[in-house]
Amino acid sequence: MKSFRFLTQQLVQWKQTRFPGTSRRCFNRTLQKALLQAKRCQRAARTPASWPHMLRAKSDQMTLKYPLRSKTRRKSRHDQARSNSTAVLILAVLSLTSAIGYRFYNDPQLAAETIAPQTLRAPESARVVDVRSTENNRKAARTGSVPVLMIDESVNQEIYQSLQRLIEQGNELRQRAGAFPFVETSTLSTTTQQHLRQAAEWEWREAIAAASDPNTNANSSVPTAPQAGRSGDIPANSSQQLAIIELQNYRRITTPEDFTALKEVVARARQRYAAVVSELAHATPNEPGSFYNASLLDLTDAEWNATKASIRQALERMLSQGISPGIPNTLLKTAIAIQIGADVPSVATPLSSEILISVVKPNLVQDPEQTKLRAEQAAQAVAPEIVEVRRGEVIVQAGETISQKDFVLLDHFGMSRRGVNWFGLIGFAGITTGAVGVFLLVEYRFHPGLRRRDHLLVVLLTLTVPLTVILAVPAMSLPAVGLLVGSFYGSALGVTIVGLLSIVIPIGMEISWISLFASTIGSLVGAFMAGQLRSREELALLGGAVGITQGVAFLLLTLILSPASTPVWYVTLSTAALQSLMGVAWSVVALGISPYLENLFDLVTPIRLAELSNPNRPMLKRLASEAPGTFQHTLFVATLAEAAARALGCNVELVRAGTLYHDIGKMHDALGFIENQMGGPNKHDLIDNPWKSAEIIKKHVTEGLVMARKCRLPTAIRAFIPEHQGTMLITYFYYQAQQRAQDDPSITVKESDFRYDGPIPQSRETGIVMLADSCEAALRSLKDATPDDALAMVNRILRARWQDNQLIDSGLTRVDMSKIAEIFVQVWQQFNHQRIPYPKAALSPQPAPAQP
Repeated sequence: MKSFRFLTQQLVQWKQTRFPGTSRRCFNRTLQKALLQAKRCQRAARTPASWPHMLRAKSDQMTLKYPLRSKTRRKSRHDQARSNSTAVLILAVLSLTSAIGYRFYNDPQLAAETIAPQTLRAPESARVVDVRSTENNRKAARTGSVPVLMIDESVNQEIYQSLQRLIEQGNELRQRAGAFPFVETSTLSTTTQQHLRQAAEWEWREAIAAASDPNTNANSSVPTAPQAGRSGDIPANSSQQLAIIELQNYRRITTPEDFTALKEVVARARQRYAAVVSELAHATPNEPGSFYNASLLDLTDAEWNATKASIRQALERMLSQGISPGIPNTLLKTAIAIQIGADVPSVATPLSSEILISVVKPNLVQDPEQTKLRAEQAAQAVAPEIVEVRRGEVIVQAGETISQKDFVLLDHFGMSRRGVNWFGLIGFAGITTGAVGVFLLVEYRFHPGLRRRDHLLVVLLTLTVPLTVILAVPAMSLPAVGLLVGSFYGSALGVTIVGLLSIVIPIGMEISWISLFASTIGSLVGAFMAGQLRSREELALLGGAVGITQGVAFLLLTLILSPASTPVWYVTLSTAALQSLMGVAWSVVALGISPYLENLFDLVTPIRLAELSNPNRPMLKRLASEAPGTFQHTLFVATLAEAAARALGCNVELVRAGTLYHDIGKMHDALGFIENQMGGPNKHDLIDNPWKSAEIIKKHVTEGLVMARKCRLPTAIRAFIPEHQGTMLITYFYYQAQQRAQDDPSITVKESDFRYDGPIPQSRETGIVMLADSCEAALRSLKDATPDDALAMVNRILRARWQDNQLIDSGLTRVDMSKIAEIFVQVWQQFNHQRIPYPKAALSPQPAPAQP
């Protein structure tokens, strides 16, 4: 966008430099001449170029010269389509250029990043606020403001609960290991009790043996361990010597019974201690409390109680100060070590640290209201960017690049030379013409044959996007445009429209790139998926997906391009949520107005065709009740036509809906058609007039069109009513009239009285329905025929329609006719599959068996 704008400004400067005498009035006059010439070309394009061919086509229609009429009609349609395309192209280019390129109407020639053609001085002193720079600075301050944190009490509660579970687990382990000290410290010291409880078995036996022998000197060397499993002599340690001394002293001052009881108490304590230590050694590393080891059991009860109290106090201090998210683990360990300090017994310091590390986690969360308030305060605290200049002071030297500050001053003094940027506007018109050309190419490739009203609808939907930008709506209507165009005309055209708009709009309009990118991503998803949906419910779900995609894209792009290292999450997430809601809102708008647009512009979308094919529609329910035979005939014709349309790649939904309504006109006189007579008397036998009977038969077409218009069926559906009969001959009554003419020479039989009024099928879909309608009765009449017989009969019917020139405008080829015949026979075989005959005895009632 900036490069295009810079290029146009350079062209303007080049014109002024090279042609200083050329006035703007002369340039305007030249442009007006060009526009006048374009209007003349448009009027010429609207003028019919081949009237003789049109007159000849009309004459051929009257004389039923089908081949010449077909060729002339195709040429006339081609000329008309080319004329319509030219008119639509000019209308689209002018309207889109005018709406999107409005920035070129008041574009400064001396804008920022351009070269000053001369030295410009300030006519007077001034202090001007640079609104754009100020707003950018405030936006950066708002985005980069430090978030306000608050303590989350629910997190604190979880932390306290986790600590309580770990403390209870430690209490349980110590309870299973037994109280410590397990005897009075006056009997054995705490050190001795600790040594005896965790000493090896041979050390325990050695201490008991030494204490029991009165001749053993505790200060002498303690005997070595037994040879079993050991080699060499191992000197006794001080703990072992102290234990032996205290045991000997206790033995001397107590009775043998008391000494034996002491040995039993020590043995039980050793056994319980060994069991708990073994359990701790085999604990799973990842489960809570896996850090507990023998150090927990080595604490005395008093030390454990003091440790628990100190841990709680340290945790309360840390949580009251707050723990911010993202704090490194090393800093957390340092903080814990400082908090436990001297309160915890030195022997319990490592265990206390492990307990706190396992339960402590960040308890600070963002305060949305305070964060928003601080962000706004930070934005308001940014001083306005003011540019000062004194009278006569040079603003910019000739040949220098104009900066943003220079431009603010030039624009303030009216020296920026604002006006219509004709070079930019013409260049933008060229870009718009290219975009429209790309759309027409995609249309020709994926959805040829759009009508003038379809092009008008696409242009109107496209113009809503710049309109929302001009009205400063928080989000563009691009999602609605993508959904509507994709559902109306297919995914290819929807994606093309969204892609082209996302390229053209930023060139001609000032818009946020992040919002444009997010809206484009969501709109592309909606446009691509909308062409594959078949119900309003699916379209509503797609609208939710569009909104989520738009919000996520906005969030990701904001985080990537944010100038702040730590963005305010509240502001960022709220803006992304607003973008998501706007995407959903535009999807709801698209869903709400789509039925009105379908009726207003006579569209046949897959969703509307599926709704029209619902047998609960009032017209179809009337057909089923008032003309049940015709309804059953319609269902079989629909089955045949759908199978053929699917094999030939035609619009299956259109064929299904068109077939269901092609004979609704028979309700005007249901008994006039044999399928509704149900074996009763034939009405035409009572009339006994082939001309009147033919009028009754032909009237079901005209009456059908009247009914279709009353229930507002689309034109594409209404086309099946006359075109499925074309200009075929009502053979039965025609030959009946000829028989009477032979008996009475005064009677003149005109073939036109017994032919339908047409037109003949104008599309492959209506041609397929004509063939299916012609073959339905003949296929139903076949009972015991072989598939070869059925195929021969179908080929005869199809050949008759081909030779009667009923299919020359339908686009069906001879190869298609062969495929259609084979498919009709396959469907007939499916309807007439063989069944196993039941024996008569199985159909007769059987007496119930007698009760015993």
